[in-house]
Amino acid sequence: MTAQGGPDATSRGGPASLPGSRAQRRRDERTSALRSTLVAFLSTFVVFGVLVYIVVNSPGWPAVQASFFAPDIFWSSLPGIVAAFLVNIQLFLISEVLILALALVLAVARSSTAPVLFPVRLMATVYVDIFRALPGVLVIYILGFGIPGLNLPGVPTDPFLYAIVALTLIYSAYVSEVYRAGIASIHPSQTAAARSLGLSQPQALRYVVLPQAIRRVVPPLLNDFIGLQKDTVLVSYIGVVEIFRQSQIVEAGTFNFTPYLATALVFLVVTIPLARFTDWLVARQARRGGGASGAASQVASALGRSRGGQAAP
Repeated sequence: MTAQGGPDATSRGGPASLPGSRAQRRRDERTSALRSTLVAFLSTFVVFGVLVYIVVNSPGWPAVQASFFAPDIFWSSLPGIVAAFLVNIQLFLISEVLILALALVLAVARSSTAPVLFPVRLMATVYVDIFRALPGVLVIYILGFGIPGLNLPGVPTDPFLYAIVALTLIYSAYVSEVYRAGIASIHPSQTAAARSLGLSQPQALRYVVLPQAIRRVVPPLLNDFIGLQKDTVLVSYIGVVEIFRQSQIVEAGTFNFTPYLATALVFLVVTIPLARFTDWLVARQARRGGGASGAASQVASALGRSRGGQAAP
């Protein structure tokens, strides 16, 4: 006891000495996290170790190793395969811009409710149904061989052009549904609020609904574009020399499948970081969420933009 009659510091004990203190809980959490990490590492090591042991001790492993894991062929073919991947990047970037624009038009058309726009809505629905139903490689074949086969004067025959057109037609159908889901997720009260402040229906759609809808669907859009990046290899069937076609050329000259392993490695290096970035965006969007105040500020700022940048009353 101290002179004042209260318990001294030793009898009270510091915060760190209490079993239920914050410092103790943090130490327990760190210990638990470390234990979980070690268990996960060991279990992963054991599982993959067993798989590797089974593969390398299988009767056909020497033949598979010679056909798929030839180091000299891998390193000699890698520069040409990486250079051919630039064609895939060009296909991806050009198609992505066209897809974003066309899909947004389709989504807005399908989301319209005006009776006078029923023919437009019907055509957009038919378009989406057709290109979601057809296999992508079939669309690429029809466009890449069918249109040049007509021998019409002035019609281009470059397979790269038809590859872009085919990819745009296919993925616009899928991306438009992502856009449409984002538009449908915006509560009708926001459109009503925008209309009550003097915005027309097109202005409410442009300044209030679409900006919020697009922000909400960015992660699903990135997932679709990961698929687009991989599906650029399908255009090799109509003669575009991209990464997969280049690996086929090398394979035909070496009678070895190792170039396909190099192609897979390139896609892994490009696609996995994009997939992790998509997961990060999804997690950030889940943490941030949205509220009524954000919707109100969106309507107010939209009204200001529609009036030439002046502040809303």
